[in-house]
Amino acid sequence: MDWFTAPEYWLSRLVFQRALACVYLVAFLTTALQFRALVGERGMLPARRFVERVPWRRAPSLFRLRPTDGFLAGCAWTGCAVSVALAAGADSLLPLWGAVLLWLVPWALYLSVVNVGQTWYGFGWESLLLEVGFLAAFLGNDEVAPPVVVLFLLRWTLFRVEFGAGLIKMRGDACWRNLTCLFHHHETQPMPGPLSRYFHQLPAPVHRLEAAANHVTQLGVPFLLFAPQPVASAGAAVMVATQLWLVLSGNFSWLNWLTVVLALSAVRFPGSAPDTAPAPLGYVVPVLAVSALLLALSARPVRNMVSRRQVMNRSFDPLHLVNSYGAFGSVSRVRHEVVVEGTEDDVREVDAGAVRWREYEFRGKPGDPARAPRQFAPYHLRLDWMMWFAALSPAYAEPWFGALVDRLLAGDRDTLRLLRAAPFPPERPPRYVRAVLYRYRFTTRREKRETGAHWQRTYVREYLAPTRRLPTARTP
Repeated sequence: MDWFTAPEYWLSRLVFQRALACVYLVAFLTTALQFRALVGERGMLPARRFVERVPWRRAPSLFRLRPTDGFLAGCAWTGCAVSVALAAGADSLLPLWGAVLLWLVPWALYLSVVNVGQTWYGFGWESLLLEVGFLAAFLGNDEVAPPVVVLFLLRWTLFRVEFGAGLIKMRGDACWRNLTCLFHHHETQPMPGPLSRYFHQLPAPVHRLEAAANHVTQLGVPFLLFAPQPVASAGAAVMVATQLWLVLSGNFSWLNWLTVVLALSAVRFPGSAPDTAPAPLGYVVPVLAVSALLLALSARPVRNMVSRRQVMNRSFDPLHLVNSYGAFGSVSRVRHEVVVEGTEDDVREVDAGAVRWREYEFRGKPGDPARAPRQFAPYHLRLDWMMWFAALSPAYAEPWFGALVDRLLAGDRDTLRLLRAAPFPPERPPRYVRAVLYRYRFTTRREKRETGAHWQRTYVREYLAPTRRLPTARTP
């Protein structure tokens, strides 16, 4: 069936699948190292409580069978092991349908995590990994050349990622239209990286050029994906270059890397494909049926994309098969950070000015002004990201911030492992915890030379009054 496969994309499939397996590995590793404090049995938003109140049809997950820490850990580490196997090419050692099923294992495991992850797994790149991971399963292995329709659906996904992000910017904040958003974005983004301060200090004309180039890449270049080669490869290469620029400018989890991987599927790499047998009918029919289903499901994301009320990062089905995407429809002009502190003093008996507050340090989000931002992406620091949202509005923190404070007061070891440094050991937790809101800005070159600090911060207000753990409190 020559019409069904594209042998010239043999190497493209190989590169895409091996790189995608590496992204899967990062995602599962992030889950394995963080889930206990976030959604574990004693986590801030326990998965057990979630599955008790949300029906299966809205959030299918293996963890409904056994929402325990042991089962969660087993699934996460199994996902890591399968990802390593796929990155090493284990799918090429199996029969065709064995390879398909092997690729569906990490998809099913990660779907199970996302569907009970609640706030912690509400990011757009979770759905993107699931959508791309599901498509990857039907690309086949060394027994057949990659199916044309699946390659098209991968480009269609990349088109929606880029074009949807471009539309949300043009419809959103006016600074995108007047090319001034990047005057602020590098400083106010969720988690700056080592080079973000230097990006922020680029001249204004360069920032305007960045914004204009972003519009071209997201609103114009995606259409090239459906052009003949080598135009499609050139368009994909432009997207790869743009994503690598974003990698240098900040920490955006695996979003940029996954977009790069997705773009690689549209690049036609040189080299001849080995001779393979025609795709068997038992493979052709299911692939065409799945593709037809995915195209039908695309109707709602398309309606959302063209709507004046476009929303970002929305899943329209519980399996996250086809989703809407977008980022930074609005850009903050000022950076606020929530700083969490504890004390051993009894604030009821000590004069307020004499209370010795000691600061909890997070791994990625700004805290100590003297500490330089670090590179963490593609690893995803979920708590640090949600702390950025908490600074935007207390409404974002309402589901989990009280539980975080309670666990700090209890000296919960799993929670403390999410932090860079805790001023109180687990066996001697603080008597009180409070949160303070500061305004942060990057220091100027002169300030950096004089003080050595990367940030300058100014007190704004109290975010959470001093809170103590009642004797009857129990961590769920």
